[in-house]
Amino acid sequence: MFNKSLHFLPDGFDREDYIISTFFIELIPGEDILKFSEILAVDMSTGTWTAVEGETEEMREKYAGKVLSCHEIPNYEFELPKDIGERRYIATIAIPFVNIGSQIPMILTTIIGNTSVMGKIKLLDIEFPKKCLLDFKGPRFGISGIRKLLNIPVRPLLNNMIKPCTGFTPEIGANFFYKAAAGGVDIIKDDELLSETPYNNRVKRIKKYMEMEKTAYETKGEHTLYCVNITGEADGLISRAKDAIEAGANALMVNYLTQGLSSFRCLADDINVPILAHLDFSGVWYANPYGGLSSHLVLGKLARIIGADMIVYPMESGKYRLLDERYRQIAYDLTLPLYNIKPTLPIPAGGVYPRVVPKIINDLGFDCAISAGGAIHGHPMGAIAGAKAFRQAIDAVVANISLDEYAKEYEELKVALEKWDSAN
Repeated sequence: MFNKSLHFLPDGFDREDYIISTFFIELIPGEDILKFSEILAVDMSTGTWTAVEGETEEMREKYAGKVLSCHEIPNYEFELPKDIGERRYIATIAIPFVNIGSQIPMILTTIIGNTSVMGKIKLLDIEFPKKCLLDFKGPRFGISGIRKLLNIPVRPLLNNMIKPCTGFTPEIGANFFYKAAAGGVDIIKDDELLSETPYNNRVKRIKKYMEMEKTAYETKGEHTLYCVNITGEADGLISRAKDAIEAGANALMVNYLTQGLSSFRCLADDINVPILAHLDFSGVWYANPYGGLSSHLVLGKLARIIGADMIVYPMESGKYRLLDERYRQIAYDLTLPLYNIKPTLPIPAGGVYPRVVPKIINDLGFDCAISAGGAIHGHPMGAIAGAKAFRQAIDAVVANISLDEYAKEYEELKVALEKWDSAN
């Protein structure tokens, strides 16, 4: 029997009162998508798989989730193929905002909590009402704030991940830092594997690196943001951040998914330096095509609304695996208008070397950061030359000159292209 209290037409209700989620669902032939969607809507809100005492029709009318649409792909109308093994759908369900509020843990618990173990279901997108996003501060600095801090109004930025990842002292790391900074890197981050170790104290590392930042500034006339990794136990996150800033850190970095989205949000709301969010653990959330969340939600919209000023995320470039259109879609979620939420700086990464620079800039525009680790510290002429090669590649694209033409005048770029073109 049709349960009117569990359905809305997509254009027949006030979307400001609901958080709307879009799912991919795969069912076997014979399963009823309309009934299944109703079960999902109820399970996300007022009830369970069967009617229970106390769950009234009035309660369902006001507080139950609503099925907005169910579309089969392809959209069979007259008959099913005899050999069909599965049926695939896009379903949209609205949950009353009053049930959840602007709380990331409760939003995810409601929308993809129990739902995640109910079969082949993947959360593709979340549409937040304006009043929900107004409760989020988003990035404190964002793209424009980072540009202002670095006094770089237009060109694409350059980010470096210090390599090797671990196993060195602050003194040795300071040498790595200086070479990258002096060569022209704008943002330098710790590797996600390095936070605090017996042989590499975080506060000591900050002080050594920031000394090198000043020395590099005297050489190149440009400042460098150092994103020190403060990932760790939740109860010490804010104190680690404050200790880092007191030691001289001008930016922070957090592995935001292992740290926790809500913890990251608390940090971003409290701290007055840019924060870089790192991608690790994200594949656990999005890699399954039949479960979890879409990559652009994990690495784009959610990271942005909780306050990431910058985010390193994967692109298909050798090291990581991600469809090309997904990496661009993530950048759209990070930079397109979103009510009061400032844009987040996209930093696609993974096996990037100078030949990849034109593609990234052509795909994303100037509001991005080129990100490299091994291609800077592994340059045959040294890390200073490695950083210079990337800056030369950026300058070539900005000037609308091919890399090969530009490399005729710049040895660092020429050597980098010769080394990695053959390897890729």
